Amino acid sequence: MKKAFDRIPWGNLWWYSRSIGGIKLSGLFPLRPSITNQNLFPALQNISVGSYSESSVETWKDSKRSSDKVFIATSSRVLNSHTYRINHKATCRPKSQIVFLKTHKTASSSVLNILYRFGDSKNLTFALPLKKHSQMFYPFFFDSRFVKGFSSRSGRDFNIMCNHMRFRKSEVAKVMPADTFYFSILRHPVAMMESIFTYYKNIPAFQKAHSLEDFLNTCWKDYEPSVRNNHYAHNILAFDFGFDNNIAHGAKDLDERAAMAVTAIERDFHLVLISDYFDESMILLKHALCWSLEDVISFKLNGRSEQTRRKVSPETAAKIKQWNALDWRIYLHFNSTFWHKVESLVGQEQMKWEVSQLNRLRAKLADTCLQGGRAVDPSKIKEPDLKPFQYGDAVIQGYNLNSHLLKETKTICKRLITPELQYTNNLYTKQFQA
Repeated sequence: MKKAFDRIPWGNLWWYSRSIGGIKLSGLFPLRPSITNQNLFPALQNISVGSYSESSVETWKDSKRSSDKVFIATSSRVLNSHTYRINHKATCRPKSQIVFLKTHKTASSSVLNILYRFGDSKNLTFALPLKKHSQMFYPFFFDSRFVKGFSSRSGRDFNIMCNHMRFRKSEVAKVMPADTFYFSILRHPVAMMESIFTYYKNIPAFQKAHSLEDFLNTCWKDYEPSVRNNHYAHNILAFDFGFDNNIAHGAKDLDERAAMAVTAIERDFHLVLISDYFDESMILLKHALCWSLEDVISFKLNGRSEQTRRKVSPETAAKIKQWNALDWRIYLHFNSTFWHKVESLVGQEQMKWEVSQLNRLRAKLADTCLQGGRAVDPSKIKEPDLKPFQYGDAVIQGYNLNSHLLKETKTICKRLITPELQYTNNLYTKQFQA
């Protein structure tokens, strides 16, 4: 298998043919990288990397078991064995004012866990949904009134907002401070559609289809956009970002609407990650937030077992790209700019090294925390509060903890594998003492 950097899609450009808002987008015009430190990585304007925070390591220092000591020692070596510098003047400060737009079936549950653990360990305040919901009343457009404890008269006391929502910047800005860092994550629409069809098999759009191919053969005439939950089946990325998702592949204004969506996302978000390159995305996020390598460690959460995955043929992939033409254009743009950010802000060689250290640290952490070192089907999960929510035809896997972990070690390990719904409820109880 080729490494990620052998697959850098430098030639994978998409062409616009419209003129929007005075911006000429005609002929064979490649998607512009739009790389500026101010727009993409404000946290990197003053950074000297190599000065890592080791707060997470310090919480483990009293551990007596040899496996715990191995993890501590390995973590310290990973953080200190290779010092490098980016040409900026001073050490940056870790960011703690964050909005993460959690998109669907994009490895966003793993990112959510990273944010939950970071905020939980530092007693930060989360903007959580009313009535102990796990989502911000999705699929409705986000409204500031959806946030538990928010009042327009009480000021902005929240650090992190990261539950599912349909994004509306004007309302989010009422809740979060002006210096908040906004980011999100995308996934290749073909892989995403295969996952969505399995997970959301019970929505009306999919119920009559025996396979994804069946749906794609009839969706052009049978799809009903007004039916509840059918939005999952069509341009779901665009929908989550707050755009109209109902547009046909051959629509005359497709390019114009895609360009408008890209412009709006670039305006509102400092960083857009790509789940197809998850480890590289976590390294970019680490730099953007000025966090440590430990802060962006995660295990795969809300992942399906192999038995519910289906191979997508080239013909089906082509149909998915046509059906989700708006998502496909958005993805192509940010997939291209992602690699420009890697090159300009980290560098290929540095990125390779950091990814290797991330994988090394994850492997040590799995050995310390996980029974068998890997995910298992839900029927094999021993603790009920560690079983992930099951939906549709998907079999969502989870983890078992190693036995006889010391108290502090178990707390850290358990946070890493706690499913989204349970962790949200834990934070709700902690924050509101409910």
